[in-house]
Amino acid sequence: MIPCLNPVCNAPNAPNAKFCMKCGTKLIIQDRYKPSKELGNGAFGKTFLAVDLGKPSQPQCVIKQFIFTSPNPSLVQKAKELFYEEAKQLEKLGKHDQIPELFGYHEQEDRLYLIQEFVDGENLLDELNRNGAFSEAKIRQVLEDLLPVLEFIHSHQVIHRDIKPENIMRRRSDQKLVLIDFGAVKQTTATSFQITGTAIGSPAYQAPEHLRGRAIFSSDIYSLGVSCLQLLTNIEPLNLLDNNGEFLWRDYLLNNPVQNNLGKILDKMTKYQLRDRYKLVQEILQDINTTKSEPSYKWIDMVTGKANFLFNPFYTTSLIEKSFVQIFNTKNAGISFMEYLKNHNLLPGGVPLVMIAIPGGTFNMGSNESCEEKPIHTVTIQPFYLGEYPVTQEQYQVIMGENPSHYKGKRHPVENVNWEKAMEFCDKLSQKTGKKYRLPSEAEWEYACRAGTQTKYCFGDDEGRLQDYAWYSNNSENITHPIGQKKSNAFGLYDMHGNVWEWCCDRWHENYIGAPDNGSSWETPPKENHRVQRGGSWGNYAFNCHSAGRGRTLADISFSNIGFRVALTIS
Repeated sequence: MIPCLNPVCNAPNAPNAKFCMKCGTKLIIQDRYKPSKELGNGAFGKTFLAVDLGKPSQPQCVIKQFIFTSPNPSLVQKAKELFYEEAKQLEKLGKHDQIPELFGYHEQEDRLYLIQEFVDGENLLDELNRNGAFSEAKIRQVLEDLLPVLEFIHSHQVIHRDIKPENIMRRRSDQKLVLIDFGAVKQTTATSFQITGTAIGSPAYQAPEHLRGRAIFSSDIYSLGVSCLQLLTNIEPLNLLDNNGEFLWRDYLLNNPVQNNLGKILDKMTKYQLRDRYKLVQEILQDINTTKSEPSYKWIDMVTGKANFLFNPFYTTSLIEKSFVQIFNTKNAGISFMEYLKNHNLLPGGVPLVMIAIPGGTFNMGSNESCEEKPIHTVTIQPFYLGEYPVTQEQYQVIMGENPSHYKGKRHPVENVNWEKAMEFCDKLSQKTGKKYRLPSEAEWEYACRAGTQTKYCFGDDEGRLQDYAWYSNNSENITHPIGQKKSNAFGLYDMHGNVWEWCCDRWHENYIGAPDNGSSWETPPKENHRVQRGGSWGNYAFNCHSAGRGRTLADISFSNIGFRVALTIS
């Protein structure tokens, strides 16, 4: 059956029909290209699979229909002129092996048509849905395959404007990636910029300036970068964004490590601000070629003992490296960075939970700031995992089926949770995952907060820098804030200072006299069932947020400034 080309008709017609039996629309383009099946439709028209009757083999091709309507005839005429200019550009672009060749263009019954080469293959969105998230190696292959194509396009002063996984085809014959659907391209002239508007393209993949109607070469780079992030995480792009327009894609990697050198390239491709983003494709190609010559660092999975590629390294100190090497005997593993492992979990509904591996070591716990923090004593900590962030409201909701928080927001830390409820969360999370989650001990919490330092805060003694690491009384406006908006400490942990107090396992003791020195929870019961909380909150002064600062609350009492983060023992 032949589909009708009239967008308001859609009637099927007999295989030998030349005009629609219902509306009379001519069915064959240029008396040569016969549509056989509708492939898709949108605001600007439809796409059809077709047959080229002008060749003996009658090969398949694609017909792209464009419809321009306006009460202003001059605007319609201008749109047609731009269409023909665009067709000429596509004819030049089609000389590239990884861009569909333009066979012709035609106007018929007030509708405009492009006829292009049919690419036999599967688009990357379908490949993603079929096989799951792409590995780092596959993402490198995507970039190395497509960046030269994009450079070729830009050299002809053309912007694609709609790069997304759905518009990248893996050609079946040679597995090469082909960039399709140039229906949205516009020449980079002042006139076309004024005409384009903001409707062209797919908003989830569009750069901020593109959404404002001012697409440039860097906008295509942004779209390709966002496409790679979706392929890496199998998460829709808009769900990877934070409130500042930055992509938190590392939070959604599930047992899918990415080396930091590639991660930095993807970050720079997808920067919100133009000044921070790659301007030209050549800049990316240079960085990719540079990373090929860099040594391949590795990390050791602390559970299996198997070596894997390093990903997303943070800062390191001699203390961290020394502890790591001593415990795991990795002298031949080529390890150079602290973050050798992240433990990624997906909770129900695809909600991520990221745990950071904290290497074991010995530190001086406490301070001389107050009686409650004395005496300073030496504690030895065994390696363990700790949540990258405090537990969020989204995470709490999918495990507990409720959200008791006063300051609502799915990526805000959960609060109004008493110690008993925090413990219940750990139990239910353990049941769902098969791993033994718990609250950290007070010693583990302080060790993780300090991250190898013995200063007042994880970054030093300068209280003026706290605003870069914490939400507290000076900058919080007396509310919680989404996790991860401030700087992390050297272990890669966020919000250890401020935002919300965090429950620990331990019972409260007035000082550290008699405290254990092995990092375990201190359970010797005092008179009342007060439990320890650490880190300070949105409502506290800087002093309360220092690394050794302590607080206490009865186990069955909750407040809007107390939350928690989870720990996991390495067995």
